[in-house]
Amino acid sequence: MKNTALTHIHESLGAKMLPFAGYNMPILYEGVNAEHETVRNAVGVFDVSHMGEFLLTGPNALALIQKVTSNDASTLTIGRAQYSCLPNNDGGIVDDLIVYKMKEEQYLLVVNASNIDKDWDWISAHNDLGVEMRNLSDDYSLLAIQGPKAVEAMQSLSSLDLAAIPYYHFEVGDFAGIENVIISATGYTGSGGFEIYCKNSEVEQIWNKVFEAGAAFGIKPIGLAARDTLRLEMGFCLYGNDINDTTSPLEAGLGWITKFNKEFTNSENLKKQKEAGVTKKLVAFEMQERAVPRHDYEIVNAAGDVIGIVTSGTMSPSMNKGIGLGYVTVENSPVDSDIFIRIRKNDVPAKVVKLPFYKK
Repeated sequence: MKNTALTHIHESLGAKMLPFAGYNMPILYEGVNAEHETVRNAVGVFDVSHMGEFLLTGPNALALIQKVTSNDASTLTIGRAQYSCLPNNDGGIVDDLIVYKMKEEQYLLVVNASNIDKDWDWISAHNDLGVEMRNLSDDYSLLAIQGPKAVEAMQSLSSLDLAAIPYYHFEVGDFAGIENVIISATGYTGSGGFEIYCKNSEVEQIWNKVFEAGAAFGIKPIGLAARDTLRLEMGFCLYGNDINDTTSPLEAGLGWITKFNKEFTNSENLKKQKEAGVTKKLVAFEMQERAVPRHDYEIVNAAGDVIGIVTSGTMSPSMNKGIGLGYVTVENSPVDSDIFIRIRKNDVPAKVVKLPFYKK
């Protein structure tokens, strides 16, 4: 099991540590609900250094990215990031990822920790274009500084105007006394803030200065358990739960990152699927009684027929009600449809709703 460069700090803070994607990661500190509220109302810091980073360089770097990803990376300008996915040959998804345009002919791909080796092998197998590929995953750390007070709390640490970085844009500059840090206005919580990419040797200094600067704003360390409740309230997909090798981006509601103005892996079949229409769809639902839906619970109709399965579920800390995502047959997917979640032989009523669950 791997450690991040900050594992010793998490342990000294009393974090509950558990294996996650091959890493020893902080799951919670004081409790999921308290940490969740910190990010929704103030500012919290996640160590997400387990994520993977690949640097692609060369005159054909864009061509390779266009070939293996579903979104149109040709629209990126330097300083912009794009959410995308890697389709496989069978209609499913190898992984979802973020593509950063660092320079002309240079791109950074940020992938899920559990898929680093799989993604590297997949992209490498398609690299017949002479693109230089570097796997930086073991050398770089990533902090997610999230919450409505993140900009104000962190501004003293950089000469850049943090408030001027638009969503899904980034700057490379000074942060917490370190040069050439990537400051990206991205995140997985829906409450604003930044993701900070730096070398492993630099991250402890950045962590310490972040907590000094944020002390007056109620900053706290946040574990991966609250990261999951935060992302679920926004309806953000989690690879391995809501999307995987067998779910198509169209079924998952990711048609907006699936662009057919170019050819990419399996694009012909996905285009046919779009034209024919999908048979199942990922929907968001709220429980109509006090109950907690869980991964792999069956979704049924009023007659008790199984119509789908829950992929993610929790008791929403912000809304104090059970929420979830799941795949259902298309006829049961419209907003306001009545469905039922089978919880220990009881069919508990739920309603299909529009995302996000959490409205600011």
